[in-house]
Amino acid sequence: QVQLAESGGGLVQAGGSLRLSCAASGRTFSMYNMGWFRQAPGKEREFVATIRWPDLSTYYADSVKGRFTISRVNAKNTVYLQMNSLKPEDTAVYYCAAATRGYSDYNYWGQGTQVTVSS
Repeated sequence: QVQLAESGGGLVQAGGSLRLSCAASGRTFSMYNMGWFRQAPGKEREFVATIRWPDLSTYYADSVKGRFTISRVNAKNTVYLQMNSLKPEDTAVYYCAAATRGYSDYNYWGQGTQVTVSS
């Protein structure tokens, strides 16, 4: 079992920044990678970014490339999503996810944290 706890969401003006955190606990040694997804009202959940280990390679959705950065602090089993130059279309509930059965086979999810970007 892996438990995920997100934090850091909130309300920000367009052009601003936020940093989301996802703290993992439990059988974290079994994780292949962790990722961030988001779901806007009336839309399906979509991929945002992921970080794999042990090489810490990262991948991003085209819509956030150059604006968002995913990173990990090994010692804390925490993954961050630094979001800069936020746009109103980034407004969504952001979810942290972990894959333990294989790369990008996400089987654990956090509760989500709301990010609202005002214009």
